[in-house]
Amino acid sequence: MFLLEPVGLGRRENDVYLALLELRRATAVELAEHVGESPSDVRASVATLVGAGLVHQLGYAPAAYLIVAPDEALAALIQRRRGDLARMQVRAEELAQRLRSGPAHTGSPVELVEGEDAVIASVTRLQAQAREEVLAVDAPPYLGGQWNPNDFEITQLAGGVEYRFVYSADSLSTPVHVANMRRCVEAGEQARVLPDASMKMLIVDRRTALMPASYQDPDPAVRLLVRESALIDVLGCAFEQMWERATPVPAETAGDKPVPSARDGELLALLASGMKDRSIARALGVTERTVGRRVTELMAELGAQSRFQAGLLAAREGWI
Repeated sequence: MFLLEPVGLGRRENDVYLALLELRRATAVELAEHVGESPSDVRASVATLVGAGLVHQLGYAPAAYLIVAPDEALAALIQRRRGDLARMQVRAEELAQRLRSGPAHTGSPVELVEGEDAVIASVTRLQAQAREEVLAVDAPPYLGGQWNPNDFEITQLAGGVEYRFVYSADSLSTPVHVANMRRCVEAGEQARVLPDASMKMLIVDRRTALMPASYQDPDPAVRLLVRESALIDVLGCAFEQMWERATPVPAETAGDKPVPSARDGELLALLASGMKDRSIARALGVTERTVGRRVTELMAELGAQSRFQAGLLAAREGWI
């Protein structure tokens, strides 16, 4: 029996995982050279590992992959399997000795998490531990200097965990970012847009949170892990206030009542959130003129005399 067999993963995924454990960080092409497989097969295996929360993806062009600390990621899978996975837990702890970093938990409600590997492990572990809900504010700065997808969320949504995300303008600055948000919304995420959102945070089950060590001079590789305490309540209140101010992103709907296309829904949500035409155009991957023309057409469809009125009417019609 190979390492990842008890959790339903195949031999190729196992080989790619162990190769990445050795390389620490690699592209699909580099992994393919290391394991002697084709890049397309390795990309498929890496996608499976990312979805399982064992690997983290950094960026897109080209994507680089990082191993998530085995004692963090594998423990979450072990909890779902039990029984035969007891032997795997011992192996995971052995592997973790090669990657584990940072001080052990001392019982304090706040713990400093330092280093990209430690932050990635914390993000993955917290999501894996979620049983009811995950609340998040998506804002820069990001690990590796660029925005990174969260494919593990799709897995958790399918398992019944509720996700609510508040997106900042910078987190929706390109068509790739918007497409990822749309994919998550279609999978069940509740998303809203608040252009000036900057209080990056992740709150799990109102019990644990991860936040920057500083909002004045944030470092993506330095976070505070906050356990059940009054600070969790404060963060929860801050999130709910941003949630109330933010503009909902519509999910695809069907029925007799006319609804805008997904692209029009995104445009209206971004417009109603206060984003300017130039920022909307950049997010949707179109020209500023196209945005202005479509806004004018939507105003006509709604019978609105101003953009503000268009937002009110679109909300009343259930378009946003």
